Amino acid sequence: MNTEVLPPDDDALRKLKNVAIAGYALQALAFFVGISAIVAIVLAYVKIDDARGTWLESHLRWQIRTFWFALLGGIIGGVTIIILIGWAILCATAVWVIYRIVKGWLALNDGKPLPV
Repeated sequence: MNTEVLPPDDDALRKLKNVAIAGYALQALAFFVGISAIVAIVLAYVKIDDARGTWLESHLRWQIRTFWFALLGGIIGGVTIIILIGWAILCATAVWVIYRIVKGWLALNDGKPLPV
């Protein structure tokens, strides 16, 4: 059985780029409709193997890490909201997520990978 992974062609890269665009859009939409972040993470996990070895893999990894660290920040902020520091944690997490979405989207638009 041949398990060699071939590099994706231009059409496959275009489709993966569209997936990354959708992921960033869904993460941004999560500020209004929280469930969209779950759709974004599932999409990223499903497509990461297809993007393996391409510059788009870094974008899907970026989206995955953004989701998990934002969830962690949300949980810590929610638990500590009683002692008021939670509000600062939630605000900092929101700003950080916005930064990650904007940075990722701009790099994707420029055709650049993100640091992993």
